[in-house]
Amino acid sequence: MNSTQARHEAAQQKLEDLRRSIDNIDAALIYMLAERFRHTQAVGRLKAANDMPPADPAREARQVARLRQLAATARLDPDFAEKFLAFIIREVIRHHEAIAAGKEG
Repeated sequence: MNSTQARHEAAQQKLEDLRRSIDNIDAALIYMLAERFRHTQAVGRLKAANDMPPADPAREARQVARLRQLAATARLDPDFAEKFLAFIIREVIRHHEAIAAGKEG
């Protein structure tokens, strides 16, 4: 085996190792999101049972500020983190609205 082939094989092995790590992180993210949504569903049921609005803009603003700070500390783009949280919040509110309308499922 020449040095180019050896270097290519070493790079391929490193690539596979990195991808395995990424796959593990993706799995952890999915499980964490599932756990988060279980809790937000409980919040939605509590809000619906107590005639509380599905959205809480003040809480959302605090969460955005908190997440942006966490992202900066973690060296993750705070704009990306905010967009990610906004997507999650929209989905949570949609769930809460469905629960309040009696369409939980």
